[in-house]
Amino acid sequence: MNQHLLRHGIGVLLLLLLLGHAARLYQIPVLGNLDQIAYDTKLKLTMPRDVDKRVVILDIDERSLAEIGRWPWGRERLATLLDTLFDHYGVSLLGVDVVFAEPDASSGLPALERLASGPLAGNADFRAALEQLRPQLDYDEKFAESLRDRPVLLGYYFSDRGDGLNSGMLPDPILPSGTFRGRNIAFASFNSFGANLSRFQQSALGAGHFNPLPDFDGLNRRVPMLVEYKGAYYESLSLAIVRTLLGSPKLVPGYPDAGFFSGAARDYAGLEWLDLPTRKGTLRVPVDENVAALIPYRGPQGSFAYYSLADVLAKRTPVDALKGRIALLGTTAPGLLDLRATPVGSTYPGVEIHANLIAGMLDGRVKHRPQYVTGFDIVLLLLVGGVLIWSLPKLSPQAATLLTGGTLLLLVCMNFAFWQFADFVQPLAASLLLVIGLYALNMSYGYFFESRSKRQFARMFGQYVPPELVEEMSRNPEHYSMDGRNAELTVLFSDIRGFTTISEGLEPKQLTQLMNEYLGAMTSVIQDQRGTLDKYIGDAIMAFWGAPVDDAEHAGHAVKAALRMHAALAELNHSLTARGWPELKIGVGLNTGPMTVGDMGSPVRKAYTVMGDAVNLASRLEGLTKQYGVGTLVGEATRRAVKDVVFREIDRVRVKGKDEPVSIYEPLALEGDFDRARLEELKLWNLALRQFRGQEWDQAELTLFNLQRMAPQCVLYRIYADQIAQYRREPPGRDWDGVRTFETK
Repeated sequence: MNQHLLRHGIGVLLLLLLLGHAARLYQIPVLGNLDQIAYDTKLKLTMPRDVDKRVVILDIDERSLAEIGRWPWGRERLATLLDTLFDHYGVSLLGVDVVFAEPDASSGLPALERLASGPLAGNADFRAALEQLRPQLDYDEKFAESLRDRPVLLGYYFSDRGDGLNSGMLPDPILPSGTFRGRNIAFASFNSFGANLSRFQQSALGAGHFNPLPDFDGLNRRVPMLVEYKGAYYESLSLAIVRTLLGSPKLVPGYPDAGFFSGAARDYAGLEWLDLPTRKGTLRVPVDENVAALIPYRGPQGSFAYYSLADVLAKRTPVDALKGRIALLGTTAPGLLDLRATPVGSTYPGVEIHANLIAGMLDGRVKHRPQYVTGFDIVLLLLVGGVLIWSLPKLSPQAATLLTGGTLLLLVCMNFAFWQFADFVQPLAASLLLVIGLYALNMSYGYFFESRSKRQFARMFGQYVPPELVEEMSRNPEHYSMDGRNAELTVLFSDIRGFTTISEGLEPKQLTQLMNEYLGAMTSVIQDQRGTLDKYIGDAIMAFWGAPVDDAEHAGHAVKAALRMHAALAELNHSLTARGWPELKIGVGLNTGPMTVGDMGSPVRKAYTVMGDAVNLASRLEGLTKQYGVGTLVGEATRRAVKDVVFREIDRVRVKGKDEPVSIYEPLALEGDFDRARLEELKLWNLALRQFRGQEWDQAELTLFNLQRMAPQCVLYRIYADQIAQYRREPPGRDWDGVRTFETK
């Protein structure tokens, strides 16, 4: 657990950092950008990309300007346009995305009025003629008359000009001042406006603002359904058009009684939707914390039919194309400055934004991003962060990668499912960054910090155990230490026979080279069998099995190492004799038993080693190999622990320093490598040993004689034959237990 504390701590800090962003205590710009990218991606993937025929756009395009003249056109032409739209084409409703804020002086009427009140003030005929011509020359009045009693909704805008100057006349607010008293709602608020002339506003059925609400990246994803001006609340043009289509229902603010994550608190300020009650039901328009609706783009520009006003005025447009349609008057001409940056186009006509909102509200396709989405994001971060912070440090890199990939996939799929099937807009960037950040943290920790831990292990244990065991230990470093402990292990001692004589016959450089090659070959065998190298004692080697890494087969690995040491020495001797150097012979002693293992020594120097009676016996057995002329001797415990090796019992002995006798054995070969001829020899030896211990000297001598004929190179048979000759001279007595006692090491 302790080795994970640092990773847990850093993971919690990352979680807290992202929670602060999610709770909007501060904003991390890159996360905001990523969330907008995710929003735009989902929008583009799920747009219908078809043409909605319910709404048409009457376009003041470049062709219209070239054919009719520069904008603004005279009001008499606009009056003709209204008459044509309603009387000839039969549109059901017209929304105007243009402001008529100044009087039309193109008829010359203002100049004539100045003459009538100036130089020609006394000319009655002039004044009479002017009054007779006024109805024909008052283009604004003609336009106002065309507006009257027709379903036309005008557009206007709010601004934050520092001078606070206004132009034109605002319509009545949709909700009066004080409607939201006591609720802290973040309305878009303005201090000035640019509206239509009063005669137009009074003649029109209504009006709505066309202010967008660009996000921090400048793209238009939202339009405020309500804005605040001097305490009163004014609706957007698209909302006004939808209300008119539904029979101008009253607008009802919608608050959740006990919405999920909003809580049941009475002071919850969130305005989550606007209701439009009708006879057929209630149309609900979801809004966010700024009382803005997300624009449900149907596709790129052209998702609604465009008709040039030049064709409409000339009646070249088919009547069926406009009849019964919702018409929006706007412009795509770049010079008229109504092109917006949006997720679906960098120069998107503002009038088509209204069309998308109208169609989306009528279809119930407006996505919902309520204020409580903040709480949703916080809970999701806590849940995902808690699971990953706890679990990732405990997993292998492969399992951590699978968990991370699965979590990322789950988050993306869940986010997309909310979008597609619940019209719910959920933040994504913070949770994805948390998952990726925690994964990167744990992987980098494993690379940098655990690699340092491995280096520390390599420094501590690398001189004793093979690299693969160091690697295994470093995965769970808390399980290993160099502190002393008791354990059942197997220890090995080996020694070169006649080393003093060999060393005297070689030059120092030759002796150094010989020892390096010998010790290197033997150490490689020991480590290949998972052994721990204890020390070199001159030409002697001490090693043990079962620590620091537990090894249930420590005895078997040690015995196999002894067998392979002799095989490796045979190969090494070929190289030595080729250089004229003497052959090497070794004796190996092995024993298994309880012993103390740990880092032992003085403040000046320590070593990771083993101590105990079992260790001393192994050392004695190594010395006895010379007495019996065998390469390896093992104790009884080792013999019992190893099942796949053929052993030959050598004797029962009482070594110096121990009163209890022990049986000693020589490992001959792995069971699979032991041939039939040697098996017959082993059976005959076992017979000779029984005869020897039964003091059947004649039979034992005969059996040993046959064995020497079978294996004349075996010293053991000659040693036992010599021992029988001695016992004939000096009988051991009838109470002899068959044990030989050695008084030297």
